[in-house]
Amino acid sequence: MIRTMLFLVTALLCVAPLSSAAESAAELAVQAQRECELGRLAQERNARLTHFERGQALAERAVALDEQHAAAHFALFCSLGEQIRIDGERITSVFGFRRMMKELDRTLELAPDHLDALSAKGTFLVRLPALLGGDVEKGEDLLRLVIQREPRAVNARLNLAKSYCARGRHDEAMNLALQALELAQAHQRTDFLPEARALVSQVRAKAGGAH
Repeated sequence: MIRTMLFLVTALLCVAPLSSAAESAAELAVQAQRECELGRLAQERNARLTHFERGQALAERAVALDEQHAAAHFALFCSLGEQIRIDGERITSVFGFRRMMKELDRTLELAPDHLDALSAKGTFLVRLPALLGGDVEKGEDLLRLVIQREPRAVNARLNLAKSYCARGRHDEAMNLALQALELAQAHQRTDFLPEARALVSQVRAKAGGAH
């Protein structure tokens, strides 16, 4: 009886740290993702950078606790990516870009149906030149898949609209941009509102110029 009790106590002591670590990784991943979102909402560069750096640190701790946690990798991708593009949509660090993409690919390895990661992957495919792995057709397919699976997807609509607009498909681009704006307003996605409004104006101007 005593041996059985000792065995149970020992087993619980061995299992508890693993459970605690996994729970902590999940909590840290949530906090890290929140910091990334707060950084997107911040107006001043220093405030944005502070949130992104904080998010990176939290996500790195989450990954260290549980390397198999997809949300932790995605949160790390988010903060790394936002730091790279904090001064504009351009690649300023090849090393930083590769690290960011590594975290995105790891997210999809662990969770192939992670819609935010699929949306991000599709976005990069439509934006990157072929030399860096870009593939417009494949990227648009991924973005359409995300929209199909998540009718409220705002970011996927915005990026698909941008791709359509760049290819002269202005009517389809406008429909998607308006949908994205309506969804952002309806679901209080304030982080996407400025981009959606700007895109509607941009597509309207290009469509008018084309005619």
